[in-house]
Amino acid sequence: MKDPPANRLDPRAKTLWRAEAALSAIPLLALAALAVWLLRRVAIAPDWLAPAPLLAALLWAGWDIGAMPTVRWRLWRYEIGSDEIDLQRGWFTQIRTIVPMARIQHVDTRRGPLERRLGLATVVLYTAAGASQIPALADADAAAARDRIAALANVREDL
Repeated sequence: MKDPPANRLDPRAKTLWRAEAALSAIPLLALAALAVWLLRRVAIAPDWLAPAPLLAALLWAGWDIGAMPTVRWRLWRYEIGSDEIDLQRGWFTQIRTIVPMARIQHVDTRRGPLERRLGLATVVLYTAAGASQIPALADADAAAARDRIAALANVREDL
């Protein structure tokens, strides 16, 4: 068995993932609040049970915003070798992806609004089988990784 990849993502990835989780929790919490209101209004459940949907949504959001980004950051690893890119991620289901340099057709960097605000970027690798990515790298590290991968994969900019 090959050793795990050596490189970690930028520590600001945790902040990025917390912000994304907080934004995605807003609709969940709104639906849970609506469920509580409906349960009390229609009175189809005992009073003590009515807040259960909101409590469950708050627990889920707390886990997703509080603990998961740190766990996710600790498990995400990557390594750019001369022949392949090794990606490892996942907690419950661990995923290990090896992308051969010879198969890479195109490589670029992507920066969403939250990533721009935090000075992060994602390197996206395109092969005939689909896209793989290295998320949440510092801007300079992402640009250097993109350029190194392009050079090693012999991706020409004029294509």
